[in-house]
Amino acid sequence: MPWKTTAFVAAAVLTMGAAPKPAAPKLAAAKAAPAKPAASKATPAPVADFDVRNPESVVALLNAGGGKAAIARKDPDEVLVTVASVAANFSLQFAACDAQGRACKAVQFDSMVEAPGPSFAQLNAFNQTSAMCRGTEDKAGKPHVLYSTLLFADDTYDHFRTQIAAWTGCIGEFRNFLKDPSAYLASAP
Repeated sequence: MPWKTTAFVAAAVLTMGAAPKPAAPKLAAAKAAPAKPAASKATPAPVADFDVRNPESVVALLNAGGGKAAIARKDPDEVLVTVASVAANFSLQFAACDAQGRACKAVQFDSMVEAPGPSFAQLNAFNQTSAMCRGTEDKAGKPHVLYSTLLFADDTYDHFRTQIAAWTGCIGEFRNFLKDPSAYLASAP
């Protein structure tokens, strides 16, 4: 795995919080009470009753964070959300949703980049060197970066923050790639 992808994965893991260190064994005190692991406190969501599987809940959260998000389209089992922020404009396509457009099972983040499209070999090299991000071209030849994840009922706000951190990392990684796509050809397997 190239150093950029390794650094990206490490940053995503760090945003999830460090795992508690195991307690060192105490040899002198045989009857000492077992050490209790420190309870990790979840960060409360700035939106009441946050549910990552509900696009309306995600829209409220993104708007509370300073972005401008809106539901652009609802289909029988999909919901498309558009987002404008200082970092990037992008969309979220929620999939496998129930009839009310909730309880979605997956989401795909998508950002189109206004830059010349890379060659197939360059795009393939990017996809081979990135652990989490995928580059594509649309029918008009515009490059897109994608990131997808499954959604679960027990996903917390902290877990969603980690997904957002991974997504913003994808945007940055893809922008760097588009500055010099040929550099990725040398590092691809």
